[in-house]
Amino acid sequence: MASAHMPAPFYELVQHHLPPEQPPASLGGRPRIAHRIVIRVIWFVLATGNRWEDVPLELGCSGRTAHRRLRAWEEAGIWDRLHADLLRLLNASGKLDPGTAIVDSVIVRAFGGGDDTGPSPVDRRKPGTKHTLLVDKNGVPMVIHTAGANASDQNEIIPIILDFPKVGGKPGRPKELPDVVYADRGYDNEATRALLRWLGIEPKIGKRNTPHGSGLGKVRWVVERTIGWIKGLRRMRVRYDRLGVIRDAWTTLAASVVCFQILIRDTL
Repeated sequence: MASAHMPAPFYELVQHHLPPEQPPASLGGRPRIAHRIVIRVIWFVLATGNRWEDVPLELGCSGRTAHRRLRAWEEAGIWDRLHADLLRLLNASGKLDPGTAIVDSVIVRAFGGGDDTGPSPVDRRKPGTKHTLLVDKNGVPMVIHTAGANASDQNEIIPIILDFPKVGGKPGRPKELPDVVYADRGYDNEATRALLRWLGIEPKIGKRNTPHGSGLGKVRWVVERTIGWIKGLRRMRVRYDRLGVIRDAWTTLAASVVCFQILIRDTL
């Protein structure tokens, strides 16, 4: 999905959300590493899956420094603002359809456990993490939630719908909720359908023990493609970071990278 080398336009989008560069100390000393170099290292680790300790010195920044900035910027809300900005640009360019939401999830192995992990039902109960995605009709990742691998899909769908972002970029009031939600049989629950209808959302959720061929897959395939794009960022294939704040930083940054790739797909 993404090269190990960060595109220059990506940093141009990020830099508007970063804090000002710190000037050199008046008494001398080692200057602080520039934001551009740190972002380049963070992109490299996300795309290649390298350990922080294995970051090449030629990139100009140690992995530990990049790790500290990744966490600090997550705590400051930088990655959330970047993601929101990219959604706005996609909406303004006509590449976002907020009226349709598609939900699905993926489980990844979590070596060493950590926050938001649980026994995986698909990996002999080894520690794992479940990422639940909400995308639009074009596959743009709008929300990603993280929970333990044993979390029920039926318990994850309503919270992610309620976190539906209000995306600007076009005249008029942004949509507060989608008009229709698609999901597979794992989310089959009449209480969920009733609550979605109460919210004014038409539920299109597959039913268990019914034949295939309902036509839902003609719409839902885009979320599976987006999951493939996200797992194309190798750091997202396996979870090594125990702290939830780092995991949240990676998921939001991965969603931002996918949004960026969709935004520039027809312009480069």
